[in-house]
Amino acid sequence: MPDNLINLADFDADTCESYRKKKDIEEELEYQRDRLGNLQQRLYAENQRSLLIVLQAMDTGGKDGTIKQVFSGVNPQGCRVWSFKHPSLEESNHDFLWRYHWRTPQKGMITIFNRSHYEDVLIVRVKKLVEDEVWQKRYHIINDFEQMLTLSNITIIKFFLHISKAEQKLRLQSRLENPDKLWKFSINDVNERKLWDEYQSAYQDAINNCSTDYAPWYVVPSKKKWYRNLVIARALADTLAAMNPQYPQASTDITNIKIPD
Repeated sequence: MPDNLINLADFDADTCESYRKKKDIEEELEYQRDRLGNLQQRLYAENQRSLLIVLQAMDTGGKDGTIKQVFSGVNPQGCRVWSFKHPSLEESNHDFLWRYHWRTPQKGMITIFNRSHYEDVLIVRVKKLVEDEVWQKRYHIINDFEQMLTLSNITIIKFFLHISKAEQKLRLQSRLENPDKLWKFSINDVNERKLWDEYQSAYQDAINNCSTDYAPWYVVPSKKKWYRNLVIARALADTLAAMNPQYPQASTDITNIKIPD
């Protein structure tokens, strides 16, 4: 648990540093995406370590948009996205981490969890799908799970895409009014919105209990989508740069090798 506990109400979802509009960050965003693409290529070639990215948000928070915009320059061969919905019968018949564990990244890969193992201390808690004593114990289990992954050379970075309740209303309304976005709308989104405060408390507790040195949480102001993209691209590029993956040396002596005509 971090030394200084956060309160999500203290975070301004509309902040954007000194930037004023999307055009202000276009050059830097492209630079960060290039960094991300180049470093990912080195990670893939090195084939010794991997990166797990967790994206969590309230409905309309922007998880899909983040994946589309931030990872546009990443080699698809070295990146996988898993989206976790309601567990299947097989998944439900295992421990709660089972379906997440076997989808963690293999060596050389970046894996993105669009929703994640945190659903089991979020929706499970809010919808009262298990007893309180069950989900409360899961914070400790999650921390142990993430530490085990890091000891297996998997770097973990987690983002909570923070929007306000007012912004969510605007985005839901936009889906209703735009025929191209109507497919994204579900009446369940309206029902879940009624539980906004309960979800905010659940997210806050998850972040406070499970932000560690080896698997940190970042609260990302996400009202302005372009700023959200920049923050995440920059954090990911910096994370990979700190990992400093290297292209491997030739496995054999190539001094006298000649390519035949």
